[in-house]
Amino acid sequence: MTAYTNNKSIKNIFSFIKDAIAGRQQDFTTGSIRKAIFMLAIPMILEMCMESVFAIVDIFFVGKLGSNATAAVGLTESVLTIIYSIAMGLSMAATAMVARRVGEKNYEGAAKAGAQAIMVALTLSLLISITGILFAENLLRLMGATEEIIRSGLTYTRIMLAGNVVIMMLFLLNGIFRGAGNASIAMRSLWLANICNIILCPILIHYFGLKGAAFATTTGRGIGVCYQLWHLLKGKGVIKINMQHFLPDKEVLKNLLNVASTATLQFIIGSASWIAMARIMTGFGSSAVAGYTIAIRWIVFFILPAFGLSNAAATLVGQNLGAKQPGRAEESVWKTAKYNAIFMAFVSLLFLVCADFFVSIINTDPEVVKTAVLALRIVSLGYIFYGIGMVMMNAFNGAGDSRTPTWVNLFWFWIFQIPLAYVLAIVWHWGPKGVFIAIVIAETCITITSAFLFRRGKWKLIKI
Repeated sequence: MTAYTNNKSIKNIFSFIKDAIAGRQQDFTTGSIRKAIFMLAIPMILEMCMESVFAIVDIFFVGKLGSNATAAVGLTESVLTIIYSIAMGLSMAATAMVARRVGEKNYEGAAKAGAQAIMVALTLSLLISITGILFAENLLRLMGATEEIIRSGLTYTRIMLAGNVVIMMLFLLNGIFRGAGNASIAMRSLWLANICNIILCPILIHYFGLKGAAFATTTGRGIGVCYQLWHLLKGKGVIKINMQHFLPDKEVLKNLLNVASTATLQFIIGSASWIAMARIMTGFGSSAVAGYTIAIRWIVFFILPAFGLSNAAATLVGQNLGAKQPGRAEESVWKTAKYNAIFMAFVSLLFLVCADFFVSIINTDPEVVKTAVLALRIVSLGYIFYGIGMVMMNAFNGAGDSRTPTWVNLFWFWIFQIPLAYVLAIVWHWGPKGVFIAIVIAETCITITSAFLFRRGKWKLIKI
């Protein structure tokens, strides 16, 4: 009897996962909240994993072309960070607006919000493309590129900036699908883009060198975007965009840009703070920088599933606010935060016990290993707080309140964390340990502040 029950439970779990990946249309404003969280989270977690694979595949093949090519890619990625931030800001705004309309059962309004967001993205992409084509060389020089790096990577940079529309659209359209509650299409589009990139990258690099990597990445993402557009224009989901939805709507555009502008600033603030931490680390030598870099790669690798889980909170908040169920929206966030905290507690324990093992997979230099292990063990002490904090941030964004997390990030990252890291590491001579401690303290403060502001409930009153 017990064996039969266990068999049935395992079948139910596999059936549940299959339904989540298949993307069967669900009403997330009714029924089990726990089921709703995991129906959204499973494809979102897999989507985030695909996002990390994209970057790893490119740098793996480009690394075979030499240090100048690798440096050109690294510097171009630094410039593209701004584009990623804009794309993520627009994506978050689209998720919030589409989720709100879907919760109201206003599918026509959801389609219009998605179409208006696409128009904004295409306009911004055109401006960035023109700038990239004309000023790619100047941008590389501004980033500190040598003449050898510029000669090696100028064409690559131009192609990536000129083709930024596929980056912008991939993020944005996935945001629209997440808002509609169909996270599986977002996941499958990145799978498709990634598989195409893996196939094309070695072939095009072999024939065209570094610019072949740009062609491969842009083409792979482009195919993923075509898949997304097909589902939006011809698909059978709750959102189907028609030509009339692209007629400019002043009110929708105003709300969209209001949320997107602060969301973009929010992501830029967060990204720039990590760059500032890396800059402080350069004062302790190349081994310290290498150790910090390795630690960050491992941290990001394990944080991606948690970020995918936290994305579920944005959709659930948006849809339940639209359905006039703020209590259910709040309960969804606290439950998601609990699951994320449990996952991050496991990762924290993993790093405390196995930090040496993870670092040694990538590098065995004693000085590098020492810094990386120290970083993993100290930073992991704040993981539970970090897991809860990212859910709170996404909950605010899902409600259309992108201002609150932006101000929280600005204060704790720029006014608090960076000066604290400098004082601990440089003034008090704690070295790299001071930087890592500053990260833990800042992330903990962000979570406590976010939870306090979330509990106050002003996000429930936001109209978009």
